[in-house]
Amino acid sequence: MPKRVVDLRGDQKALLDVASYGRRGPGHRPLTKAEIEHVSRTVRRVPEVMIKVSGGARTVRGVQAHLDYIGREGRGDVETDEGARLQERGFEKDLVKDWDLDLDVPRYNAQAIAAGRRPPKLVHNLVFSMPKGTPPETLLQAVQTFAREKFALQHRYAMALHTDQGHPHVHVVVKAVSEQDERLNIRKATLREWRRDFAQYLRELGIEANATERAVRGKRESSKLDGIYRAKRRGVSRHTRERVDSVAGELVKGNLRIETGKAKLLETRKEVERGWRTLSEILVAQGQPELAAQVRGFAARMLPPRTDRGAIAEQLLKHVRHARTREGPTR
Repeated sequence: MPKRVVDLRGDQKALLDVASYGRRGPGHRPLTKAEIEHVSRTVRRVPEVMIKVSGGARTVRGVQAHLDYIGREGRGDVETDEGARLQERGFEKDLVKDWDLDLDVPRYNAQAIAAGRRPPKLVHNLVFSMPKGTPPETLLQAVQTFAREKFALQHRYAMALHTDQGHPHVHVVVKAVSEQDERLNIRKATLREWRRDFAQYLRELGIEANATERAVRGKRESSKLDGIYRAKRRGVSRHTRERVDSVAGELVKGNLRIETGKAKLLETRKEVERGWRTLSEILVAQGQPELAAQVRGFAARMLPPRTDRGAIAEQLLKHVRHARTREGPTR
């Protein structure tokens, strides 16, 4: 059975369902006002919020290093869950002690050794971001609301606003174990819920923001592992170089290998397209012909899905064609 693309109706963890609309047959209940607004934001391509789990630290030294980084590179102070604003050199050592991480490490390590596992994370490193042009202070305010609603009186946290990469983003360091000794496990469903709520907090502050699954929006590439993504942006990703070399070699031989995930991508896309068509029919029945037309146009403009290797092959071929055009016809 094709992968189900989340369900907005009756599920607080979901974002937008178009796949299952196409399988429910006649008799759909009307869309709610909130659902119609969500559909409108999606087809208008309102900026999508991003929440990225950027690793985490398993050692006190690792926690201190990351806190030092967000403090040095940030715009202003590091703000804690207690409202303190830290900026003095060495604040990260005091924060580690305040969070009792130095006392937790021996206990966690002993438990991990006994179970034959590596030590668990002491903190989660989260990054909240929006596209260039989003007011940084408003973004920070939305993250402050998010952290207060999700973590206050449970998980200790600290945050810092950064504006050094062309778009505003906020780093949040969250203690992995709560004051009630419960561990925070961040799953895909957790991130879906977080994105939805974060987008809502931004909208309440007057910032257009949306949270819809990549597949539903017709995004073509899979999300990258954080380390690979950052290395790729710096242009020094060994992983990316190896994949490019592999694809280039196959293109030269004329036998580009089809990835096993290609069929799944195509099947998911069929479900998404069918869902958007059914959604358009529902909107027409509810007296929303203009939005229904926008939905059909949105679905029609989605580019064909492709795997990461397919994207690499397309870029290589584009580069070759461009080079030949610059060189002119051969004699």
